[in-house]
Amino acid sequence: MEMPSDVPRYVIALGSNRPGRHGRPGAELAAALGAIGGVRAASRVVTSAPIGPSIRRFANQVAMIESEERPLDLLARLKAIEAAFGRRPGQRWGSRVIDLDILLWSKGVWADRRLTVPHVAFRDRRFVLDPLRMIAPDWRDPVTGLTIRQLHYRACAVDRMPRPS
Repeated sequence: MEMPSDVPRYVIALGSNRPGRHGRPGAELAAALGAIGGVRAASRVVTSAPIGPSIRRFANQVAMIESEERPLDLLARLKAIEAAFGRRPGQRWGSRVIDLDILLWSKGVWADRRLTVPHVAFRDRRFVLDPLRMIAPDWRDPVTGLTIRQLHYRACAVDRMPRPS
């Protein structure tokens, strides 16, 4: 049986919809997991339609990592990994080799002008909630108090609602 760890945990969202030096998007995700390190759990890769102008489907994954880093220090490290993978600033929601976002932090909430944790949009995104439910169904959102399982159920219910004519 695994003993609980006192090391803070983060949940990171990974996404890719453009090949890079590591290969196709799924290979980019695998390489990014290695670059991030401290991985305690990783979901399987799921695909989703893009949001915004990109026409390529995304490969998405979430990973739970252990890290003593403060949220802003982890954010800086993730941005450095993105740059090393060839991501360049550009069009919002455009195609990208890698996208790394902090979703959740075991110490709760963090907010300043550079970073908000929990991620402001994670509750509404099936491409995040589907893989997140695989690895952390009982993690509680510190803002709503709901578990990931409950948030996922809500997102699925919204998807099943009839569309207005």
